[in-house]
Amino acid sequence: MIFESVRKTSRAVLVQENSKTGGVMAEISAAITENVFDYLDAPVMRVCGLDVPMLPFAPPLEHFFLPNADKIARAVKKVMEY
Repeated sequence: MIFESVRKTSRAVLVQENSKTGGVMAEISAAITENVFDYLDAPVMRVCGLDVPMLPFAPPLEHFFLPNADKIARAVKKVMEY
């Protein structure tokens, strides 16, 4: 289903709450690159939590750490500029 979407849109923006490094989205990004690279018109963008050892509990820090609508919108706009 992901590959079909990339073939159709020529782009991919992946979102997860976990850290960027070593997360599930890293593997999905690699699979997209390996299998449908020729269809991509822009780099795969990942909107993820920051690479920190532990999720912060204070609401302002949690808001800074986690993906949110603004971060996702910026990533989509960046991908659409290509």
